[in-house]
Amino acid sequence: MRHIISILMENEAGALSRVAGLFSARGYNIESLSVAPTDDPSLSRMTLVTRGSQEIVEQITKQLNKLIDVVKLLDLTEHKHIERGMVLVKVQADNSNRDHIKHMSDIFRAQIIDVTRTAYTIELTGTGQKLDAFLDALSPVPIIEVVRSGSMGIASGEVSLKI
Repeated sequence: MRHIISILMENEAGALSRVAGLFSARGYNIESLSVAPTDDPSLSRMTLVTRGSQEIVEQITKQLNKLIDVVKLLDLTEHKHIERGMVLVKVQADNSNRDHIKHMSDIFRAQIIDVTRTAYTIELTGTGQKLDAFLDALSPVPIIEVVRSGSMGIASGEVSLKI
């Protein structure tokens, strides 16, 4: 089962390395990882996506809680939550496909953020399924490059990850 673990951790050098090392040492895979400072500059928020049984994820969370840098964590999969990712896609644009690119961007509420004579760069935020569907919808257009972020998530309603 896919799990999204949100971690509040000290914003210190080596903290990310210790989390990654924990996964590596136990043979667990990290599907995606996103980390950035929070509104408190001494803390970072990490969103980590992994797959495993409930027992494995429970063991992962116990091991993460033992790390000195980890302040608090929350398995978002156990709660109603909002999850988003972002894709930047550069496509070959010419007179034959510019209308299609613009139309697909409008349908998916994507933003064309860079235009050159031969290429468009498009930004889209949404669920993983939405990002996949957008890339599929662009398939007649030659894709030059795709960059995707990892998932980010936040619990819905009253549940929050705060100290």
